[in-house]
Amino acid sequence: MKIEIRNGRLIDPARRIDRAGSLFIDDGRIVGDVEPPPGFRADRVVDAAGSVVSPGFVDLAARLREPGLEYKATLESELAAAGAGGVTSLACPPDTDPPLDEPGLVEMLKHRARQIGISHVYPVGALTVGLRGAALTEMGELVEAGCVAFSQADVPFHDTLMLLRALQYAGTFGYRVWLRPQDPYLAQDGVAHDGEVATRLGLPAIPVAAETAALAKIFGLVRASGVGVHLCRLSSADGVAMLRSAKAEGLPVTCDVDIHHLHLCDVDIGWFDPLANLMPPLRGVRDRAALRQAVADGTIDAICSDHAPVDDDVKQVPFAEAESGATGLELLLPLTLKWAREDKVPLVDALSRITTIPAAIIGLAAPSLAAGSIADVCIFDPEVPWVVRRDALASQGKNTPFLGHELEGRVCMTLRDGRIVHEPAQP
Repeated sequence: MKIEIRNGRLIDPARRIDRAGSLFIDDGRIVGDVEPPPGFRADRVVDAAGSVVSPGFVDLAARLREPGLEYKATLESELAAAGAGGVTSLACPPDTDPPLDEPGLVEMLKHRARQIGISHVYPVGALTVGLRGAALTEMGELVEAGCVAFSQADVPFHDTLMLLRALQYAGTFGYRVWLRPQDPYLAQDGVAHDGEVATRLGLPAIPVAAETAALAKIFGLVRASGVGVHLCRLSSADGVAMLRSAKAEGLPVTCDVDIHHLHLCDVDIGWFDPLANLMPPLRGVRDRAALRQAVADGTIDAICSDHAPVDDDVKQVPFAEAESGATGLELLLPLTLKWAREDKVPLVDALSRITTIPAAIIGLAAPSLAAGSIADVCIFDPEVPWVVRRDALASQGKNTPFLGHELEGRVCMTLRDGRIVHEPAQP
């Protein structure tokens, strides 16, 4: 289909472009972003007046719950949520049931995602068999099946020597390793930040030292092996300071933060709100401020949704017993816009944190609106208000601490490979 998107505000972080214009799409690719090619005649014209036209978003952490956890969510429901959120490419962690430690599982997931055809799905393979930390997976076979990196997800890695061997092996073949920095012994069974709120509520706490101790170990292993690591979901001011020093030293590390930690802190637990049970836990106001500044100045490279849909039964329990996690694919855009407005970050820079930079971390070509690029495109109204209600979310998981909040910014249309995969019904 030939599509013309006219009268929009074109924002292309890959080329640092922010200007009014039109976009012309044919056969799955962008064929012009100023003038149509000779003989171009659109089958459909989309009026994007008042809206932003940008590359589709790239999410570094979206749990799709397949295989094995379909009672929490299905591939169909979560890819529909991705389309509704303007996310055209996403990486999914390996903590499924069974974990993504065999090529057949990865191939099945990729095949199902292609059949649904809403977002490009990039599996992150299990670093160790069964995520048990005892034996390395067959990384080469998993890469051939479609894995873009290797991780333990949120499963603790107890054996430091095994982790060093994993880094050395991955580095030999140029495979990417993603690690979430949390010391399992210091975290133990904690569910909240070690501060006044956890003390007042009597909740088992996770100290900041759980993150900084893990970071010190990871940075030491990076120095020893020379192998780069991507750090998943930093949560503390002290962790930011260590990351900043590591980057100044020249260590090959990148980092992301989940969108919830840029807006919420431990006070938002309120009176034991299980929807605010996240992992890593929501930390203090100082930590939140440090994370926001680190994203703005580039110390933290990317923002992710850390999408984790769960069923209601595991959230409608006491806080300490609730399963951690929040649905986030449909909130990635409005919460990124909220951060950009509040911290006066130019929109082209804010969008780079959820487009070009995460794409580079995955190892993808930079998403762009330039002629010749694949037509993965999001059209969104940055100012339209909407209330986060259960019936407003396409995700099967309705678990978000932002339920009932009014946010600004909603996706009007999502295109993947030049095909419209999300278009809300007009009222």
